[in-house]
Amino acid sequence: MPILRLNDPSHLPDELKGAIVAIGNFDGVHRGHQAVLGRALETARAEGKPSLVLTFEPHPRSVFVPDQPVDRLTPAAEKASILEALGFDAVVECNFTREFSQLTADVFVDRILVDGLGATRIVAGFDFHFGKGRQGGPAFLMAAGEERGFHVTLVDAFRDEGGHAISSSRIRDLFGAGEVVEAAGLLGYRHRIRATVVGGKQLGRTIGFPTANMVLPPETHLKHGIYAVRFRRADGTLLDGVASFGRRPTVDTDGEPLLETYVFDFSDDLYGETCAVSFFGYLRGEEKFDGLEPMMQQIRRDEEEARALLQGVKPLSPLDQRINFD
Repeated sequence: MPILRLNDPSHLPDELKGAIVAIGNFDGVHRGHQAVLGRALETARAEGKPSLVLTFEPHPRSVFVPDQPVDRLTPAAEKASILEALGFDAVVECNFTREFSQLTADVFVDRILVDGLGATRIVAGFDFHFGKGRQGGPAFLMAAGEERGFHVTLVDAFRDEGGHAISSSRIRDLFGAGEVVEAAGLLGYRHRIRATVVGGKQLGRTIGFPTANMVLPPETHLKHGIYAVRFRRADGTLLDGVASFGRRPTVDTDGEPLLETYVFDFSDDLYGETCAVSFFGYLRGEEKFDGLEPMMQQIRRDEEEARALLQGVKPLSPLDQRINFD
């Protein structure tokens, strides 16, 4: 059953009231987030209760600094898809506005957690803060729970194998450097981008390498270059491919950045279809070639390298298995 998505806690169905609730932004749903989310799921299963996630849309930083939008690792739909793969019953995407940010911590607890969700246990990171001026912290939340009848579980910071804290900003920096393999190690799965396939100049089709083209948000940090990828169609079909992200310097010197995926052994029309591209390896940087023939020769080499890389990949985790292999 697909995960239920709501933007108003008061619309939560009665059968999901009394759930175990994980709270946070969870952008990226990385291994640090998964420590919190996993604790909520374990508790819900042990107690026989529903499990849900309370998060906020849009990202609060994009509300407070609108001219510097956050490069979202997992926009709302993608985040919900990952939470569904983890096993949650519902996600409440609270509409975050400047007005919402002015709710006091007490009002947040009463209106959202108690009246809206009827939560019996809140699971959050050890540094979770909420309410106007971040006045609500862990101690406040635990005291509120004792007073209002819900339990609170705080989860310590999760660190990687080198002892470093995992953060969404750290992962964004890795994508900006093309380090998609290291980023996957912090996420616990291969990162994917979901977008609608749009029409292009169809040059790839004329030279034997048709591509599925996607326009990514302008704030995307992904390094320009060539990647070994997996491509999932809207119907769930999973295919291998090689993707280029950049400005196409050989044929379009002033173009906007575009993600172009050459899907192996595939020729159907994808225009208008919302698909997902998962990044398995960075092959090389973007280059400007002296004509189409040397570019085509390089694409053939890229295809050969991507096929070899993808042939030997294995899931990093059960979540990666569900997202990028099943």
